[in-house]
Amino acid sequence: MKLVFSRPESMFDKQMHYCPGCGHGIIHRILAEVIDELNIRERVVGVAPVGCSVLIYDYINCDMYEAAHGRAPAVATGCKRVHPDLIVFTYQGDGDLASIGMSEIIHAANRGEKITTIFVNNAIYGMTGGQMAPTTLLGQKTTTSPFGRAPEREGHPIKVCELLSVLDGSAYIVRGSLSSPQKIIQVKKYIKKAFETQMKGLGFSLVEILSMCPTNWGMSPTKAQEWVAEMMENLYPLGEFKLPRGE
Repeated sequence: MKLVFSRPESMFDKQMHYCPGCGHGIIHRILAEVIDELNIRERVVGVAPVGCSVLIYDYINCDMYEAAHGRAPAVATGCKRVHPDLIVFTYQGDGDLASIGMSEIIHAANRGEKITTIFVNNAIYGMTGGQMAPTTLLGQKTTTSPFGRAPEREGHPIKVCELLSVLDGSAYIVRGSLSSPQKIIQVKKYIKKAFETQMKGLGFSLVEILSMCPTNWGMSPTKAQEWVAEMMENLYPLGEFKLPRGE
């Protein structure tokens, strides 16, 4: 019988801990597929975040660091500068990157560090119980904004791609979504292009991915995927915000 579907070589054969409908499992899979297709597994080093995806090193079969909260870009910078032939990525949620780690990511992008960041935006703090994140939408109810986020009280959602794309050191900045199979395929192309940008030595690359958190949103997995398309993509438009030089 012809084999038509299998687990990527860069993934361990292990059951994941994520909640039903969570987007991390999808992103892990396409990230591993990209590593396989580029044939770079022996050269890839990842930096794990603080948050739901802290255990990514249990699923992706490559060398990994564990960084303190928000410090993944600093750890990745050190690794890349010492070993410039390696391909280094950080995997970060919106709390890890856009809250305590905001200064780290801005300065890494501004310095043009030749690393890649996979930024998972689900508009909430997932691991710690659904508190408001810097990316929480206006009007969105969370455990710390039970009446909905109001701009005069909690400020406006932070748009990371728009912020980083104006920095001279950033090379490739893009936002994708997991709201449909077609968009998931596009996200995989974005991740591949981000790694290729790093491999060409062009500078900092970031792929933001709009993802689902059905458990903390209080929705079914199907409704959560629809909410990403209907609500998140209106606030966070998809597409390439900054292209590598020459494109």
